[in-house]
Amino acid sequence: MAKEVHTQITAEEIAHSFEEAAPVAHVADYALEDWLTLAVFWLMTACVFVQFFTRYVLNNSYAWTEEIATNCLIAVVFLGSIMCVRVSRHIQVDVLYHYLPVSIARVLSTFVDIVRIGFFAYGVWLMWRYTDIVADERMVTIDLPRNIVFYAVFAAFVLMLVRSIQVFISNMRRGYSVLERPEEFHKVED
Repeated sequence: MAKEVHTQITAEEIAHSFEEAAPVAHVADYALEDWLTLAVFWLMTACVFVQFFTRYVLNNSYAWTEEIATNCLIAVVFLGSIMCVRVSRHIQVDVLYHYLPVSIARVLSTFVDIVRIGFFAYGVWLMWRYTDIVADERMVTIDLPRNIVFYAVFAAFVLMLVRSIQVFISNMRRGYSVLERPEEFHKVED
């Protein structure tokens, strides 16, 4: 069993760590949903800025900016979740896997992958039903259908389901998941 090592570090050493070169970003590491999430995030940021400017500078705020920003936030959360599924970055507890035998950890990790796929499949079904029920609602301040937001969340659940299946297949081919060997997923290129 590997012993955990906690190295003491001084405030000066921490300060010098900020002088190190930042890791190189590769565009190939990002998928379509990441860029879409970024675009919606900047749309939300623009709406919040317009809201702030019109409220505090012009003293006459536009009501529509708050609703659009809220809907953008919903889209950012669910579209961003697709990326978290793809790179296995949702909150997870992996400490148990350090104390289990490898074979049991593998079975448990596979079970977690299957439950995740089931959860997203159920989310897809629920969102489809919900979108069908409220399909005719309109936004309050702008005459647009609210199903734009609902279909974005539905599409996000579909893509999370697809990505979770891809992660499951990768884990089966690799023979381990991030739960079993988190250190394999945290390597930084030099």
